[in-house]
Amino acid sequence: MRSSARPLNLAGRLSERLRPSANPTPEVAATPATPLKTLRATRLRLAAVAGVVALLLAAIAGQLVRFSLIGRSELRTAAAETLTHSYSRPDIIDRNGRIIATDVAGYSLYADPAMLLDADEATEDLAAVLPEIDPSVLRPQLADRSRRFVWIKRGLTPREAQTIHDLGLPGLGFRRELKRIYPAGKLVGHISGQVDPDNRGISGIERFLDEQGFSREVQGAHPSRANPVRLSLDLGAQHALADELAKAAESHQAKGAAGVVIDVGTGEVLASYSWPPVDPGVPGSLLDTTRPDRVQGGVYELGSILKTFTVAMMLDAGLATLEKTYDVSQPLTFGRHQIHDLHGHAGRLSVRDIFVRSSNIGSAMMALEAGAERQRAFLERIGLINAIRTEAGLVAPPLLPQRWGEVETATIAFGHGMAAAPMQLAAAAASLVNGGRQVAPTYLSRAPNDVSPATQVVSGRTSSAIRQVMRLNVTMPYGTGRRAAVQGYRVGGKTGTAEIAGKDGYRAKSVVASFLATFPTDSPRFVVLISLFEPKPSAATNGAITAGVNAAPLTASVVARIAPILGVLPRRVVEAQ
Repeated sequence: MRSSARPLNLAGRLSERLRPSANPTPEVAATPATPLKTLRATRLRLAAVAGVVALLLAAIAGQLVRFSLIGRSELRTAAAETLTHSYSRPDIIDRNGRIIATDVAGYSLYADPAMLLDADEATEDLAAVLPEIDPSVLRPQLADRSRRFVWIKRGLTPREAQTIHDLGLPGLGFRRELKRIYPAGKLVGHISGQVDPDNRGISGIERFLDEQGFSREVQGAHPSRANPVRLSLDLGAQHALADELAKAAESHQAKGAAGVVIDVGTGEVLASYSWPPVDPGVPGSLLDTTRPDRVQGGVYELGSILKTFTVAMMLDAGLATLEKTYDVSQPLTFGRHQIHDLHGHAGRLSVRDIFVRSSNIGSAMMALEAGAERQRAFLERIGLINAIRTEAGLVAPPLLPQRWGEVETATIAFGHGMAAAPMQLAAAAASLVNGGRQVAPTYLSRAPNDVSPATQVVSGRTSSAIRQVMRLNVTMPYGTGRRAAVQGYRVGGKTGTAEIAGKDGYRAKSVVASFLATFPTDSPRFVVLISLFEPKPSAATNGAITAGVNAAPLTASVVARIAPILGVLPRRVVEAQ
């Protein structure tokens, strides 16, 4: 009976498990509801994350608003204005309004090394466009990715800027800046001076403009609206002077040449040129020691031109007249040294002939008669002792003897023993011939009524006598300045040939040959001083290197060209000799 009852029992148990229960357990009842509950939980988590993100965004937005309110001006400046600072300068013009210097807006090139793809490629491409760039210097700068800014070139030409732009190199950029250009170029290089990369004046007239407050700092490229600065120069006369000096330097194989033209009434410099010239548009060109400013940047012994001042000293002090005579037949002896005349003269010469024949002995005798103290005082009064300056800068101060004794007095009388800049000597000569009124050289244009009352440095009678002997030196057949004659312009002048001092004394075959001229001599308007530095002998000069055969005819050529430009017309008058 047990065996038959066991299977039934199993079947009953199985049927009980398969039969639905009236009271199901919780686990079996919750299974269908699980997906809905998970969805609700996920939605809650997403809402929480979204809330956190919204709070973060709100915090960031709040900070941005705060920063914009606090630093509004700084942000506007950075966004709207260039970081470039330069100086805006007025135009420089000549007395007739022709442009000498002006500002133009241009581009400057920089690089951000961190943005460059290939520093080597960029260096090669840039060097091909800008040959003045040194690749060995630029390459390591562009390869340094820690740097974010490197200037490559300031003041590009339009062609350079377009060519570099077309390269399409990433990491290169342009900034607009003011660039100074000089339409007159080398014609006025020593006078105009130069500016630095930021357009600030560093020399010459450009530096003067900054010192006088004519320039101002600007952001970006905004040219000045100020009135132009008018110089006393006449570019027509300047060109004529430059052309004649260059031709003479070549024909006489001179190492240098210089010339200056001054209005004797106002002191205005109408022309001033030193050869070889410099280009103000080329940075650093004024530092070239082979191209010095010989007009006002150096001092030189100018030889017998100083006899003009010796004669004026004697006449103004009442120690001599043009007719007074001196015995010049014998050399003057000072210890082991003697003073000779280039061409010996027998007997006595008048003061007039001492000047016209350029007697060293006669000039030395006059100076010794006046004495060292009187000589120095006269040269100081006439403007040859103390340093002077022009708007182009300081004129090189005169070189004076440490001991001013008899020997120095005698040698200074005929142009050795002291040295002066041509600008200073020309200004002093203008005071001698204009009636005796002291003038100061200036590069600024002046009206006649702008000139202050002048100090009388010599009498009108002395001035008239000096003009007379200067004219005779050109008109007399034995005058050393006869080759400076220009028909119709009544030129007067004085030659000067000074040996150049060397290590072992003066060098007889190396000279500075100069000519000091004034015209028209009956009513002087201009003084001209011309110098040739170390001219060589030639067939045209019969082997001579003295001023009478080179500087004098050069002065005649200059006067013939500049006189009509400056409003002096020739006059056809036969003068009594």
